[in-house]
Amino acid sequence: MKVKDLRNKIFFTLAIIALYRVGSFIPVPGIPFAELVDSFKGTEDGAGAALLMLNLFSGGALEYFSVFSLGIMPYITASIIMQLMQGVIPALTRWAKEGESGQRKITRITRYLTLILGLINAVGYLMLFQSPQFGISFANNGLPTWLPSIIIVVTLVAGTAFIMWMGELITQRGIGNGMSLIIFASIIARLPGALMDSVRTSPDMMQGVLLTVMIVLVILVVIPAIVFIERGQRRIPVSYSKRIVGRRQMGGQTTYLPFKVNGSGVIPIIFASAILYLPAQLSAFFGDVGWLSSFANFCTTGAGNWILTLVLIVAFAYFYTSMM
Repeated sequence: MKVKDLRNKIFFTLAIIALYRVGSFIPVPGIPFAELVDSFKGTEDGAGAALLMLNLFSGGALEYFSVFSLGIMPYITASIIMQLMQGVIPALTRWAKEGESGQRKITRITRYLTLILGLINAVGYLMLFQSPQFGISFANNGLPTWLPSIIIVVTLVAGTAFIMWMGELITQRGIGNGMSLIIFASIIARLPGALMDSVRTSPDMMQGVLLTVMIVLVILVVIPAIVFIERGQRRIPVSYSKRIVGRRQMGGQTTYLPFKVNGSGVIPIIFASAILYLPAQLSAFFGDVGWLSSFANFCTTGAGNWILTLVLIVAFAYFYTSMM
């Protein structure tokens, strides 16, 4: 690849990510912005804690109830469903083996399923913010009371479709996997604020600063390690025996078959996060239902989160690699 082409791909990727971040701060029509932000600050436990976790994956967009509030999760959930169904539905299994033409059919169904899941999520969030827990009343400006709700739902679903389109653009014309980069941008956008909060909320200022420095150092060490493993290969030597072609004897050649150390890439981590995100989303939709809130907290915090994440990553890595 030429340097100019690489530079153009990098600039294109950065431009799409910047557009995504701008959209994360554009609220949907009819939202009382100040009232929503104030009510969001009071969610520290139960369904509210689960909502904070969902806000992390949207890069803070949910906190402002922006046009990108649903984030990339509807697409990830749709992708998980399609991956699992390929081993159950014969038509999907056949398409998966047909190469590029079959993959286009699967991608088309994934897009439609993303819109359906986005519609369900949008209605759920609308009901959540109108519930007594938040008590947000949307402005109708003299319009029928049902019309603002329809506008909000359509806006959120359109935002999800736009994010999906941006991710595919990055994959086709940019650098790396578009969906993974959007998830990375969503999480990393919250990092500076989280570091400042760790300093501000620490009982000892120096202790908070040291903790922040340690977190930054760990990040700087982990990222090169991830790149090293991601680029690593296990090379299996292959030797070709000597053979006679016409009157000439062709010498034996030795080459290798490259196998990636991490064949499944980042997919198992994304899928595991999406599965653990589901109880949090249900808890946010249905409010402080005792057992559901407890289960959501178990899935998203503490030792339960670590154990379930490890188990799901191993399971999805095995499943995804076996299908490749």
